[in-house]
Amino acid sequence: MKWRDWDINLKVRLIGEGFFNLLFWMFFPFMAIYFSNHFGQETAGLLLILSQVIGTAIGLLGGYCADHFGRKRMMVFSAVGQAVCFALFALANSPWLTSPWVTFISFSLLGLFGQLYQPASHAMIADVVPEQDRAGIFAVFYTSINVTVVIGPLLGAVFFFDDRFGFLVVCTLVSAVLIGVLQHWIHETVPIKKATEHRKENKKWLHHLKDQLGDYRVIFNDRIFLLYILAGVLVAQTFMQLDLLIAVYTTDRVPLQTLFSFRDWQLTIDGKDLFSLMVSMNGLCVALLTVIVTKWMTKFRERNVFMVSAFCYGVAMILIGATINAWLLLVGIVLFSWAELMTVGVQDSFIAKLAPEHLRGQYFAAAGLRFSLGRTIAPIAVPMTVWFGYSWTFFILAVLAYLGMMIYGIMFSMFYRRKMPVKVSLIQMKRSHSID
Repeated sequence: MKWRDWDINLKVRLIGEGFFNLLFWMFFPFMAIYFSNHFGQETAGLLLILSQVIGTAIGLLGGYCADHFGRKRMMVFSAVGQAVCFALFALANSPWLTSPWVTFISFSLLGLFGQLYQPASHAMIADVVPEQDRAGIFAVFYTSINVTVVIGPLLGAVFFFDDRFGFLVVCTLVSAVLIGVLQHWIHETVPIKKATEHRKENKKWLHHLKDQLGDYRVIFNDRIFLLYILAGVLVAQTFMQLDLLIAVYTTDRVPLQTLFSFRDWQLTIDGKDLFSLMVSMNGLCVALLTVIVTKWMTKFRERNVFMVSAFCYGVAMILIGATINAWLLLVGIVLFSWAELMTVGVQDSFIAKLAPEHLRGQYFAAAGLRFSLGRTIAPIAVPMTVWFGYSWTFFILAVLAYLGMMIYGIMFSMFYRRKMPVKVSLIQMKRSHSID
């Protein structure tokens, strides 16, 4: 699908969200380090779990609201909330106030509004893009995010630690600009019938809650979708660790070492700088290769793609946890990135196949449980290093990835069996028409 054929919503959002994501990735990878330094590893892990538990519920609410109140309305509302949170974040790190607790609250609220934003964002793409082009468009948006992942941590290593207040003020201003862009440049895409029905209704909030629970009951009765979420949560325990366990591990255990040496010149790197390099390398791999690899992956059966991806995540975890050598850690992050690349565009396209049009936002929100539940559980890996040590923690995460791989195999067997009767009925219809 060429750029000139894109809906205006997609063009505006790709550019506007790109600037926002750049700032986001200038601070997000360092938050686990920040909280560990101020609260200790065990407390930091438990606090991050608490914030994600609340975010999980909010994400489901976001999917319902996206279907019933509109994609645009929820995106604008979330952008307003994020701007307010950035202002609070900046205040907590200002010359007048330094408060790790207020920082934690504002950071957690940022995550909550992000959970409200994402279901509407994904559903909007599915609304305006034909099915055959969705994987490619999702891949482009994911590439945009990872371009910012390349640049963000490198800039954040300087600005987040050296001029945090000024940096967060800029984040607040960019968030305010994004509100205006979303309000004035994008249009609503929720199905007209659904929007009309909702405007005719005048229900109290308890009725809306009842409707929401009813819709999600339908979704969670879909056994294939439930297995998809379960496998995704298990596999998420690996890729969520890039900003958690891997961040703490490299800064805590990786010593200063020589990366390059040429005659009398040496390039040395410590754990903190190596972590920034690993995050940037991950982002660079995804930014350069997402669209290419997504096109390649669409040629294979989805089951094979998901299962091999989970296997690669497990191998990457074992490798990273078994070494403190900078070069081997970089090899591990390349394998980690390859596992991520394999499913980038395919996963959202698969959700769109499962989702009925009138529940599209809620399916994407429920699918977000892979990340929100995964992100909720993932911080426990940080205190696990105190209980079991780094090596065993990485090994446990690899085992979880392999369990996810097995569940993907079972899920796709069920999915292909579900599709088979549909294909048979279509063939029978064609034969009956040909006889007539």
